[in-house]
Amino acid sequence: MTLSSHLHSYIAKYLSLYIRPGDSLTEINPSDESLAVHFPEHRTEANVNELRGCKPTKYYLLNAGVHREKDIQKLLEKIHEAISADARLIITFYSALWRPLVKLATKLKLRAKLPEENWVTPDDLANLLCLTNFEPVRMDSKVLCPIYIPVLSGLVNRWLAPLPGFRIFNMVNLLIARPLLKTDPGMRPSVSVIVAARNESGNIDNILRRCPKMGPDDELIFVEGNSTDDTWQKICDATEKYKGPLKIITARQDGKGKGDAVRKGFSLATKDILMILDADLTVPPEDLPKFYNAIAKGKGEFINGSRLVYPMEKEAMRFFNILGNKFFATAFSFVLNQKFKDTLCGTKVLTRENYLRLAASRSYFGEFDPFGDFDLIFGAARLGLKIVEVPIRYRERTYGDTNIQRWKHGLILLQMLMFAARKIKFI
Repeated sequence: MTLSSHLHSYIAKYLSLYIRPGDSLTEINPSDESLAVHFPEHRTEANVNELRGCKPTKYYLLNAGVHREKDIQKLLEKIHEAISADARLIITFYSALWRPLVKLATKLKLRAKLPEENWVTPDDLANLLCLTNFEPVRMDSKVLCPIYIPVLSGLVNRWLAPLPGFRIFNMVNLLIARPLLKTDPGMRPSVSVIVAARNESGNIDNILRRCPKMGPDDELIFVEGNSTDDTWQKICDATEKYKGPLKIITARQDGKGKGDAVRKGFSLATKDILMILDADLTVPPEDLPKFYNAIAKGKGEFINGSRLVYPMEKEAMRFFNILGNKFFATAFSFVLNQKFKDTLCGTKVLTRENYLRLAASRSYFGEFDPFGDFDLIFGAARLGLKIVEVPIRYRERTYGDTNIQRWKHGLILLQMLMFAARKIKFI
């Protein structure tokens, strides 16, 4: 196996995390060593000057093209003119540390001779993307051993290359970016707010009273889940009396767990933006417009609440829960290559379109998440969505008891994290 074929097969394996079966792909200015051939179902190849006349695709691949381009900024500007707001640009480029060895491999005819002009750093490329109205979404490095050695190269590239201390020596950088396009300030999409309610009878009236109107035609969806108190009856009575601006939809959960209830609510939702509000009201409904503005104004595509920025009320979170949240935030930051402050806040927001794409590939990470948080975060990362955290002030629960069993649920969360790390980090 040649250096190039081994390298490209490994990079293609990593890219398949994002470019799923059925996703459309265009490789821009492909060389003789095209990566797109590894994605035969829906791929096209195009010169950058032809892009505007091509059928739009979800992903655009620039494989080592920045090395061959005399004017990278002009290249990125042309790409930006041609792609849509929901498309993703994937750029692969080599680490400058490997420049002497790449030249040696070319001389030894282990790879095709290509006209490398530039050896840019990740910071150089991030700056060029900023200048051309792109925003980096995820940056990663792969391939510590580009030469095929049976068993050994696979072990090194899968388990050692992602680790701190080793990754600085990786050969290949992979960057996913989204185009920043002007949003119409007059557009105000409507929202579906999903409330999973189990044993929350005393909070229903406050939810209806305090939940704000954000878009022109918002809806509030209650999903009651196997309560032992009168939560369902309270939802029915309060909904009948409600005279506010929101459309109210009610349903009873078929399965168990918050994740199942949220998925039921999402299946009933009809609006452009999907938003989760915990029924315990520890995240104030009055803070929901912050999440709405972040997604409606294009600041992010998956908006996650963070309870660990501002001081929280005295009894809002117990000590070991705080430690658990900090641990999972650190672990998520490592696995996803994006800084997370809080992964377990219940308030999460994304568009209905992106949720449907996420749900279509849910089986990739398994369907055993009883909470829904990990299911959504890992799914959003795999779609290459821009993830943004919105700080909120976390409040004490004023009615009822928590539905969280911290030790039992903590073990489930750890199992899910380890499983997902094998599917998204160590691949």
